[in-house]
Amino acid sequence: MTSVELSGKVALVTGASRGIGYGVAEAFVARGDRVCVTGRNEDALKEAVDRLGADRVIGIAGKAHDETHQAAAVERVMETFGRVDYLVNNAGTNPVFGPMADLDLGVARKVFETNVISALGFAQRTWHAWQKENGGAIVNIASVAGIAPSPFIGAYGVSKAAMINLTAQLAHEFAPGVRVNAIAPAVVKTKFAAALYEGREAEAAAGYPLGRLGVPSDIGGAAAFLTSDQSDWITGQTLVVDGGVFLNAGIG
Repeated sequence: MTSVELSGKVALVTGASRGIGYGVAEAFVARGDRVCVTGRNEDALKEAVDRLGADRVIGIAGKAHDETHQAAAVERVMETFGRVDYLVNNAGTNPVFGPMADLDLGVARKVFETNVISALGFAQRTWHAWQKENGGAIVNIASVAGIAPSPFIGAYGVSKAAMINLTAQLAHEFAPGVRVNAIAPAVVKTKFAAALYEGREAEAAAGYPLGRLGVPSDIGGAAAFLTSDQSDWITGQTLVVDGGVFLNAGIG
């Protein structure tokens, strides 16, 4: 992977020590980008950097909703690489499983702080640090749960609906130099989503016309496309990457 010719471009991917974020970072490294990955667990982040290639990847540990961490991450990218062409807001949380009627409002605030406000914070910082004057692209990782209701993960779904709207708003404000799009995955096989399929994967995948659940590289490929020249006339859109599950009017 490290033998690929460098593209000259730099990406910041949040929540990328594993799962979807790691799949996105892997796709960027494979095409020659230099990448900064963030995550809460310093040891897991170091392992991710080593796997991706420490010669072109750096890791910065911290919580996505922490403004000090946001500032430090963008500052470190600029100090190390001198630019930040692409931002992928992947960091997210879903600490509760149950009906909205019984949702603790403190938990709801935490979900929105991590899933929505942090994305805005990183977007603001990359905009002012580089993209305002030099252009680039932002990709927000949303969810099909932000498009249609999904049982027992209501707070997560509502936060992802907000992220989809945030995507459109930023696309309007950051044009023409910066394109902003979102990806809405269905169930992707990660530790984060394990409760949705673990022990019943065949049953969970039965509703998917393509016959399987997603894997992180599916989302990595979509993010690579949305930050490439091939998508130069696409902004403000949400790309549904769901194995066709919406064709059956379900989420899995």
